[in-house]
Amino acid sequence: MFKGVPILTIITFIPLLAAVCLMILSRLAPAEGKAQIAKNAPRVALVTTLAVLGLSLLLVLNFDTTTADFQFVENVAWLGGGINYRMGVDGISILFILLTAFLTPLCIISSAKSVKSRMLEYMVAFLVLETLMIGVFCALDMVLFYIFFEGVLLPMFIIIGVWGGKDKVYAAYKFLIYTLLGSVLMLAAMLWLYYYSGQVLGAENATTNIVELAKLDIPLGAQTWLWLAFFASFAVKMPMWPVHTWLPDAHVQAPTAGSVILAGILLKLGGYGFLRFSLPFFPDASQYFAPLIFWLSVIGIIYTSLVAYRQTDMKKLIAYSSVAHMGFVTMGIFALNVQGLQGALFQMISHGIISGALFFAVGIIYDRMHTREIAFYGGIVKYMPMYAALFMLFTMANVGLPGTSGFVGEILTMVGAYQVNPWIAFGAAFGMILSAVYALHLYREVVFGEVKNEKLEGIKDMSIREIVIMAPLAILTILLGVYPSLITDITAVSVDALLADINAKLAGG
Repeated sequence: MFKGVPILTIITFIPLLAAVCLMILSRLAPAEGKAQIAKNAPRVALVTTLAVLGLSLLLVLNFDTTTADFQFVENVAWLGGGINYRMGVDGISILFILLTAFLTPLCIISSAKSVKSRMLEYMVAFLVLETLMIGVFCALDMVLFYIFFEGVLLPMFIIIGVWGGKDKVYAAYKFLIYTLLGSVLMLAAMLWLYYYSGQVLGAENATTNIVELAKLDIPLGAQTWLWLAFFASFAVKMPMWPVHTWLPDAHVQAPTAGSVILAGILLKLGGYGFLRFSLPFFPDASQYFAPLIFWLSVIGIIYTSLVAYRQTDMKKLIAYSSVAHMGFVTMGIFALNVQGLQGALFQMISHGIISGALFFAVGIIYDRMHTREIAFYGGIVKYMPMYAALFMLFTMANVGLPGTSGFVGEILTMVGAYQVNPWIAFGAAFGMILSAVYALHLYREVVFGEVKNEKLEGIKDMSIREIVIMAPLAILTILLGVYPSLITDITAVSVDALLADINAKLAGG
């Protein structure tokens, strides 16, 4: 269907084009016209992001799940010296594009009422952010990947720093500094890989092509240092314990939609980086450092679950919960088996949906009461029964209740880890128990009990707009829980090919 059409470029840059058009129109418009453009900015952003979602669905429907080759490939000479504009998707990346395209219009709908100032700039920031996020998952050139990967920091920095809470500037700079510092080491490693490819292939054939670089046989000593350099960036992006401390502050200060994108997409960039770079480029180092990753993952799962239980702010509790759930992802990735990798991919997609829904749920009552303090609430089921039902669904999914998407990813990663180290799986299972403790504690305190705060009396249940946001998330949470092959069938061949390549390199080494 898309033969000869640069569909990935179209999907990636439509939001950026819309953002540029909005800025130009606002710049050229007379004073009275600027206000009208700002008023219509959410409509333009919504139409644009829905168009991206529609094209992304067509992309997935036309994706060939029987091959591990990259599809819809675009390759154009760009900067010279082997650095090309190269785009493509496989079973590992395509669902992240769809997840990004799915969550962004929901964020636009949510923000249209909750954002009170600089609406035009806010929508422009979100449109630019969508372009950069999708670009990360499409890029097949190392330099292009790095530009997109680091580019996402700027619009998110602005979203937190301008539209965040009272400590927004502190949280925005902490987010930027943490994530940027780790990526400096990754850039140095990328430069070394480019230089090394020139040594192996000839100086005139030096390349930044990710597919070609993955075929190189990198010496074990170099693999170790390169793996650590990439790890410095990806571990912070996940974020893994103990480099996770920027995330709770960023979540608490970010506006609701910012938290949704942060948890739903940006945290997945680290896991995607491990799958796209660390495993295929440095298989020996990945195997060597796997025990370290296992223990960091389990410690992170248990520690952040305990910290989550002690939180008094709903957003901060869910933020620590996200760190714990990312521990299952890293554990599954470095299990280096089918169950672990499939579970990690499923967990990332599922967590994007569930965590997004939980942050939307917090935003719904925050818009009414303007506080996220758990102690402020109690007994809201009396006034908000529909909200209470949906909040219960996402709470149970977050816990990993069978029949929800949260269960599938966690059980697969634990099965994968058990094959390598049963104690790691037991530690992760204990973390699941702790997740039930803090999640059910939150739900009980907010939803059940007597209405002790008179300010809650008469609080209104969900509006049509809020139902439109939450209903698709609820449907997907249940659908993927009972029919997980919707994801695993797409990722299976690429996962098998990645493992076959890793095992071949390990056997050859």
